[in-house]
Amino acid sequence: MNKKLKNSIKTFLFFSVGIAIFWWVYKDQDWHETKKALLNADYSWIILSLFLGLLSHISRAVRWVILIKPMGYNPSKLNSFFAVMIMYLSNLAIPRSGEVVRCGVMGKTENIPFTKLLGTVFIERIIDFIMLFILLAIVLITQMDVITDILNKPEVKENIHKILLSVPFLVIIGVMVITTLIFLFLFRSKIKKTTLYAKSKHIFIQFIDGVKAIIKMDKKLEFIAHSIIIWVLYFFMIYIVFWSFNFTEHLSLLTGLTVFVVSSFGMVFPSPGGIGSWHIAVREALMIFGVGKIDSNIFAIAVHESMTLMIIIVGIASFILLPVVNKKNKP
Repeated sequence: MNKKLKNSIKTFLFFSVGIAIFWWVYKDQDWHETKKALLNADYSWIILSLFLGLLSHISRAVRWVILIKPMGYNPSKLNSFFAVMIMYLSNLAIPRSGEVVRCGVMGKTENIPFTKLLGTVFIERIIDFIMLFILLAIVLITQMDVITDILNKPEVKENIHKILLSVPFLVIIGVMVITTLIFLFLFRSKIKKTTLYAKSKHIFIQFIDGVKAIIKMDKKLEFIAHSIIIWVLYFFMIYIVFWSFNFTEHLSLLTGLTVFVVSSFGMVFPSPGGIGSWHIAVREALMIFGVGKIDSNIFAIAVHESMTLMIIIVGIASFILLPVVNKKNKP
């Protein structure tokens, strides 16, 4: 199958899933009320939110440069920013494609091996997950009474029961994994002689070289500072939008943190840019704290669609400016 056709089909399928979830979330929405609330919103806070979002992307670009430098390369921070924004733009089309696209853009622009860049992205993802789970721990500790009330709901108890019933399926998966590992161990000598093994080994070695260089980085404190800044900005770019609407302006900082953490898990679902899945995560989190269903959906639309618009505009601008800025570097 033609590669472009294959990617087009993937994009269509992912968008179909996202739109289907979005429709399910908003099928009973009062759009007259939604329009009225959006027209009366204080957009100064939404504009500030977009600015904080842009700052978080700049911080991510600078952090990536810090990760790359120990490998002996000195990439441009501007190229790193362009690559990061193109990554987010790519994720709007095909979920999880952005990381590969970002490494491809940076590798081609700065002449850095693709697999070494993947090593840096791997480290970034580990750090981001650590930051997310630290925030999750804070939410669990500070909102224990809210969590207890949720767990006592009949529908939640029923879902937990269903999960427990799926244990045999997980055991089967475990047995399959163990069987595969035993097979690879018994036939390891024959596998080592294949071309696929040789190529995989080369990629793995470059990947490990990238990880080793990162461990030896000189600017560890600067890297940690940017990791914290990124997530603090992520949080505030959602929280300050609370002040745009009269139905969320009274919510506390801890409530905002809870909504933010829940929304982050909503982005894990393979929907382009979190369409639908992010909205439902935010809606359910806000409803826990007494915000109505319609109002929760309005808030989700205001935050998600404004951020998506910003990514599209800046992402396309980055895509256009990247070859222009780097034209003088071409031989």
